[in-house]
Amino acid sequence: MNKVLLVGRITAKPELRYTSGNIALLRFTVAVNRTFANADGKREADFINVVAWRKQAETIAKFFDKGNLIGIEGRLQTGSYDDREGNKRYTMEVALDNFEFVESKNKSQSSDSTSYSDPSPYDYQDSGISVENDPFAEYGDSVSIDDNFLD
Repeated sequence: MNKVLLVGRITAKPELRYTSGNIALLRFTVAVNRTFANADGKREADFINVVAWRKQAETIAKFFDKGNLIGIEGRLQTGSYDDREGNKRYTMEVALDNFEFVESKNKSQSSDSTSYSDPSPYDYQDSGISVENDPFAEYGDSVSIDDNFLD
């Protein structure tokens, strides 16, 4: 079974593109907060690449902006390519199957009806993302994943 569920904030305004066959394609990154703090007491985030196709890609591009909270259901997919120096590089991303608007339209700070934003506890700064309130606190124990699991 290959199933991924994420709730996070979009890190940059999604830019819609079309393939040569005129199929909508959207790649974006979601910052997903970890449930535990690092040694300095700060919460860290994982930055997950997501790819969406067709109508879902067009809808996300139309209604979501940088910083908006999104719920994602998809599957993990891997790939590879050769870089300019001829080295094999591996990729990993979530192929979106479904998504949900996690914030209500009423929380929008913008008068633009196609943009949702939320005055949130998340603080996006160059040093990373910190969280005042842990949205996943009710889920219990933290999970530890070794950084070398891809080796």
